[in-house]
Amino acid sequence: MSTKSHTAAYDPAAVKGARVLIVEARFYDDLADALLEGARAALDAAGVAHETITVPGALEIPAVIAYAVEAAARGATAPDTGPFDGFVALGTVIRGETTHYEIVSNESARALMDLTTARSIALGNGILTVENEAQAWERAKADRLDKGGGAATACLAMIALKRRFGL
Repeated sequence: MSTKSHTAAYDPAAVKGARVLIVEARFYDDLADALLEGARAALDAAGVAHETITVPGALEIPAVIAYAVEAAARGATAPDTGPFDGFVALGTVIRGETTHYEIVSNESARALMDLTTARSIALGNGILTVENEAQAWERAKADRLDKGGGAATACLAMIALKRRFGL
């Protein structure tokens, strides 16, 4: 299997001063740690401030992002932090024996896409949807496919594009 490949290019100056909220699902703690490590490393390398909020599972991620967007729209963010410029969604969904996998995979992705288009948010989606734990580890580890870092890089690229359009 190949190693990581992040193709989302952006001008580092275009994300200067950005703030990113990482929302991570902790259903699989060890995999969540690996995804979070990659995301934080990518954001730190870009010099971007970030905060992390933990939720129980992937289905809860879109709700927390919606809360943050709505709080900013209402001016309800903390005065010393202000609104977030982008969001990184991290989690792992592993296929089991029931249809729960399809529900969680499809509905979390749909809700995140709805938020990106309806609310014009910059989002990097790092929710892994895999068949087994081996696939999850291959994608989660920072020294392999680094999907956490990839999601953070995608978020930064989308922040740069939003700013290009004056949003």
